[in-house]
Amino acid sequence: MDIPNARSLHTRPTPRVGGWAVTPVGTLVILAVSRSLWPLAVLALFLGLLSQIDDRRGLPARYRFAGHLFAAIALVALRPPVDALWLAAPIVVALVWVSNLYNFMDGANGLAGGMAVLGFAGYAWMAGASHPDLCLAAAAVSAAAAGFLVFNFPGAKVFLGDAGSIPLGFLAGGLGYWGWQTKVWPFWFPLFVFAPFIFDATVTLLKRLLRGERFWEAHRQHYYQRMIGMAGAHTPVVLLWHLIMACGIALACASIALPGLWPLAVLAGWLLVLAALGWTVDRRWRHAPAY
Repeated sequence: MDIPNARSLHTRPTPRVGGWAVTPVGTLVILAVSRSLWPLAVLALFLGLLSQIDDRRGLPARYRFAGHLFAAIALVALRPPVDALWLAAPIVVALVWVSNLYNFMDGANGLAGGMAVLGFAGYAWMAGASHPDLCLAAAAVSAAAAGFLVFNFPGAKVFLGDAGSIPLGFLAGGLGYWGWQTKVWPFWFPLFVFAPFIFDATVTLLKRLLRGERFWEAHRQHYYQRMIGMAGAHTPVVLLWHLIMACGIALACASIALPGLWPLAVLAGWLLVLAALGWTVDRRWRHAPAY
């Protein structure tokens, strides 16, 4: 059970076992229909089991981090960036970060689940017939997340828990990396697809580091948390985030066909839009009553 505390956005104890509607289902379907992606599925399942232990009994941060690091290193070792081996270490760091940022962003009804439905559907759409295994794997995760979303939005009867959010983050990064390595999409495509999640979690972390705060502790400083606090409700804010995510995915898919550096220019423009939205939230937050 997830027990509400001073930093929670919910008000009553809620089961946090919804990840088991996503992690085992999604990874087992990947193993069944996308066998070339078995390393990714097995590592995601490992993270799900590790996170389930953490959900039930609690694990020290060093053990959790060691597990996340092992999964990232194993994936990169099994599928190294052969054209740029010097990128191996940054990719490992990125995979560990995206695994955790998804967990950071799992704090509002329907937010993480909806982002998974949209983001992995974007992967499946772009993989299409060019890489059937990747397409089916992404579609399986999106469908599993949609099943979970039925019970998480608009009113949350169950939460993902770490057993769902950590593997989802790893799969978002891992499938994105796999698609890049198999030349299904360029390196920037996964960043574009999950840009709202990455922006919120990364900017919030940097701001907390600059203020000298303990960034690993729970808090209510994410943009989505502030937006919900000011709106006084989850649903309109989460639907807005879904719309922003869908617009970003549409731009990412359309940018694939652009020549030269134009896709990076579009991505930069999209990040500026997200930065402007973040600035607006910060500005309004300074004049909003505490919640």
